[in-house]
Amino acid sequence: MKALIAISTAALLAGAAIPAVADAQEANSGTSIYGTLGYAASSAEGVDVGAIQGRLGARFGQYFGVEGELAGGVKGDKTQVGGVPVKVDLEHQAAIYGVGFLPVSPNVDLFARVGYGNTKLKASAAGTSASDDGDSWNYGVGGQYSFDGKNGVRADYTRHDFKDSSTNADVWSVAYVRKF
Repeated sequence: MKALIAISTAALLAGAAIPAVADAQEANSGTSIYGTLGYAASSAEGVDVGAIQGRLGARFGQYFGVEGELAGGVKGDKTQVGGVPVKVDLEHQAAIYGVGFLPVSPNVDLFARVGYGNTKLKASAAGTSASDDGDSWNYGVGGQYSFDGKNGVRADYTRHDFKDSSTNADVWSVAYVRKF
């Protein structure tokens, strides 16, 4: 149900911008490239891991864009499985998104994004380890503030709904943004 609400909200935001697309493309027809580097905290079923996360994106006019995302784990967590302590580490996460932007002021944007990704985790217990990965549909919202037209900060929330599993991950991130 939460997924349906989030996807509906993203669709409404994108739909609200459609009448302005023609004007936006004429007023700001250029494509801009941006990158981000930051920290992402992910929580799934009581396991909290952290990662350094980078994104590379292209923004087409004021309202639409695409971005790719890569993350590598830097903080693991420990949990209990059947009374046995298990260490869990994020090996990597990768995703691609379609992004809808809503300019609030010259320096502030809100955005919604929907995409598809893959996450790989490693679990270690009693001298053995195993890795597994999962594909997910991802959706989220956030905002960014530009200090000077080139540099800024970004914060966002993304939900990962894993296919072939009832597991979901909640990912909060904060990042430095650089426009090229």
